[in-house]
Amino acid sequence: HLGHPCEVTCCRIEGGDADALGQETPVETEKKAVSGELNEEQIWEALKTCFDPEIPVNIVDLGLVYDMYHEAAAGGGRKVFVKMTLTAPGCGMGPVIAGDAQSKLLELDAVADASVEVVWDPPWHQSMISGEGRKILGIE
Repeated sequence: HLGHPCEVTCCRIEGGDADALGQETPVETEKKAVSGELNEEQIWEALKTCFDPEIPVNIVDLGLVYDMYHEAAAGGGRKVFVKMTLTAPGCGMGPVIAGDAQSKLLELDAVADASVEVVWDPPWHQSMISGEGRKILGIE
């Protein structure tokens, strides 16, 4: 079964706190520069850097992103809107995953603002996992 065992508390350690676990603290990356116009491929690639903490597949290939669009933002740049879901409705990590997605989008230089909304309709199902995600999970 894919999804969070909701009776277990999930937690996430930010990269800057990795030393608390005896791990090397990652080097901070600079804001990604986007030359010219923002295109959908850049947005999807940014979203593919976001992962559910318990499943080794990004949120796009896991089938969690239901909708994405962007429009001109007041004052310049683009505003990106994303609707996504989670593998289990009771998952307490939802705000963390959505916040991570928003942060990754805001790293794109042309993005002035980003909104990530967690929705539950339609309910997520394993059939929404991409071919690449299925390979990673070994469920082809």
